[in-house]
Amino acid sequence: MNGSPITWLLSLMLLFLASEAGLFEPKVHVLIYNDLQNGTDLTIHCKSKNDDLGVHLLTYRNDYEFKFRPSILLDTWFYCSMQWNGTMHWFDIYTSKRDTCTFCLWNVRPEGPCLVEYKKVTCYSWNTNA
Repeated sequence: MNGSPITWLLSLMLLFLASEAGLFEPKVHVLIYNDLQNGTDLTIHCKSKNDDLGVHLLTYRNDYEFKFRPSILLDTWFYCSMQWNGTMHWFDIYTSKRDTCTFCLWNVRPEGPCLVEYKKVTCYSWNTNA
């Protein structure tokens, strides 16, 4: 009985289990934390080539998070504009070619965002408009 509903259902279940077991690219969890000074609110707007995640207001010491499954072609790219006190900056919050994290914690500071990984903090400058 090729193509029976049970065979089809079992195939879907195996595909789901393989995906969750990490046989495909694992999901990436990005968390952006407002680490600005003096209780400053942060407005962020993150996008990719295919997704607009909308505008979010982060009060001081609060966060915004999103999850996605990166492309196996290593071309996944999310960038965020960030505004506070009348200034606007932007940064590539995730690029497949740079980032290897599956849980990417970003502390947003006035001088730039910092990626916090196990026993390691890497700070970056804001992107330029060039």
